[in-house]
Amino acid sequence: MTASLRPAEPADAEAVAAIWYAGWGDGHLGHVPEELVAIRTKESFLTRAAERVADTTVAVVGEDVAGFVMVVGDEVEQVYVSRDHRGSGIAGVLLTEAERQVKADGHAEAWLAVATGNARARRFYERSGWTDAGAFDYPATTDSGPIPVPCHRYTKPV
Repeated sequence: MTASLRPAEPADAEAVAAIWYAGWGDGHLGHVPEELVAIRTKESFLTRAAERVADTTVAVVGEDVAGFVMVVGDEVEQVYVSRDHRGSGIAGVLLTEAERQVKADGHAEAWLAVATGNARARRFYERSGWTDAGAFDYPATTDSGPIPVPCHRYTKPV
């Protein structure tokens, strides 16, 4: 089944949060500081998804939100696909849309951060033409201030 893309709506926040929470756990547990894991609860993802509707594009299959991407400026901040739709090509469609948005916003290069230990995501980005520009600490935003997360910065001309 083919996915269609559209801007997220407030009603999508619950589905986005569920996909984000599950995918974040799959890619980050064991690879990020425990203090960050402790505050990334299901409820925190619902709050964050609701706050980020304007930055979010969703992929819809049938009636279901199958994945989403969040883009701010030249950064592709989040790319997640529900477990039921992994391997279906939706991640590639979302990433291509994110690249399009970065270019449309006037940037010549897109970038994103991947937790150093998230080998599956790193392989996906490399297969998608992104270049590993090196290790850095990404400042994960929290209510009590940023928490540095060991990541790799990936870039791609758009």
